[in-house]
Amino acid sequence: MGERSRERRKRRRWLAFLMERRMRRVEIRRGEMETKTARARKEGEEEACTCGRVTAFVGKEGSSEDETEGCPTSTHSTSSWSCAYSVLLSQTPGCIYLVMELCEGGDLATYIQRTGGRVEESVARNFMRQIGAGLQVLRRHHVVHRDLKPENILLSCPGSDAILKISDFGLSRVLHPGEYAETSCGTRLYMAPEVMLFQKYDEKVDLWSIGAILFELLNGYPPFHGRSNVQMLQCINRTSSSLPFSQLVVPSLHPDSIDICTRLLCTNPVRRLSLQEFINHGFLRP
Repeated sequence: MGERSRERRKRRRWLAFLMERRMRRVEIRRGEMETKTARARKEGEEEACTCGRVTAFVGKEGSSEDETEGCPTSTHSTSSWSCAYSVLLSQTPGCIYLVMELCEGGDLATYIQRTGGRVEESVARNFMRQIGAGLQVLRRHHVVHRDLKPENILLSCPGSDAILKISDFGLSRVLHPGEYAETSCGTRLYMAPEVMLFQKYDEKVDLWSIGAILFELLNGYPPFHGRSNVQMLQCINRTSSSLPFSQLVVPSLHPDSIDICTRLLCTNPVRRLSLQEFINHGFLRP
């Protein structure tokens, strides 16, 4: 670990200590979360964190995990710029203190709303490169997110030059090569059909979610709709052979944009793009 990384981690823990003392004076009803924001500055750098006290946390009573990095049920802890970090400061009976990175640009869903429903193709390309880089980090740890959606992609700042961070790993799990999961979970609009069909699935469910996010970035609306899994599957079956691109947008899109969406939103997971194929696709090339 480099000297700079050690200094940043030391600064976060000092900030966490101060935030815990501040949070202990806050009265919170069961099931609620209280957040406070603080900033740490050193040598011109600024570190912003949010500390939450969750009274509904279910954990080992009386345990203490001071100075423990990471909370797999909350936010993936990593030094990568592509994934939001968290520091588990301490755990007491009924409470947990977390220090989490503050992403001042909000989430990708809010960004899409701010831009009027869709973004420029060049911006979508930049965002997809960053999300792909984040997924590469997860794959190295054999982590499948299972709930990728605009609300779980955070922005470091409000502009199109923001650094994107993958967050909310509450539904993620470790899945080694050759292993499959069966639990149906996620958010319907971005959920792969094999998950809704209660079939065994692998890490390619995240690629379907990326395809749905990219489609929404380019068009201003998700590719499929439905009030239930049955309606979603019916919509997917009707339109999977020809995705419902906006006819106002299609003339301005590069063929690679349409191709990558079509290959990511392939109902057959075997034929769906792998992560490496996604990274190497012409759409993401400079």
